[in-house]
Amino acid sequence: MSGHSKWHNIKLRKSKVDAVNGQAFTRVAREIIMAARQGGGNPETNFRLKMAVAKAKEVNMPGENIRRAIQRGSGELDGASYDEVVYEGYGPGGVAILVEAATDNRNRTVADLRNLFAKNGGNLGESGCVGWMFEKKGLIQIVADNVDEDAVLSCVLEAGALDMRRSEDTLEVTTSPEELETVKEALEKENFPYTSAEVSMMPQNVVSVSQEDASRLLKLLEVVEDHDDVQKVWANFDIPDEVLERIS
Repeated sequence: MSGHSKWHNIKLRKSKVDAVNGQAFTRVAREIIMAARQGGGNPETNFRLKMAVAKAKEVNMPGENIRRAIQRGSGELDGASYDEVVYEGYGPGGVAILVEAATDNRNRTVADLRNLFAKNGGNLGESGCVGWMFEKKGLIQIVADNVDEDAVLSCVLEAGALDMRRSEDTLEVTTSPEELETVKEALEKENFPYTSAEVSMMPQNVVSVSQEDASRLLKLLEVVEDHDDVQKVWANFDIPDEVLERIS
């Protein structure tokens, strides 16, 4: 399984904890605010906002909270103004890391992230140092058990997906960012359940890491993602399953 997929699945488990402690609400609210500010407050004409609202519903955010976040982003309500910033750097083993943040204080955020990287065997780099290693795509993950794999493949390809592959017990469907919603709706129409659907930065190649580096890398990714301003983290690592099991 690719490093992206492994970290993605670790994050899915972690997101259940985030939903309990409210961190998921904070992240989703900021995404809604930025999406509404960028493309307006109507989810039907603003794809990014539509996806953000769908994510908010997945974590059971109350409708009133969603409405207020949209109003803040579209300027109808006052509130903190967030800038969307992407930071780039390297982790243990030379792994490339992208960090997407929403911040009201760029100086604070970059100082915090530089410190977190340095303390955990990595270093924050200049803009553009690793971004070229990633490609923006839609990613849908489907539990492979008890589904007709051929039927799913036919469904997603007909709806415009780029590819589908099996990774252990998961079917990973990739799309262009623009076709993500169309493919997701096609799966829903055919009652194929998916565990996640999001626009993601997919690594074009992966770096194999040793057990020692793997342990430090996962710690770095965890503390970075736990930062209040961080929205998403992507990395291009690959960890053998047996190593992942030992350090989990």
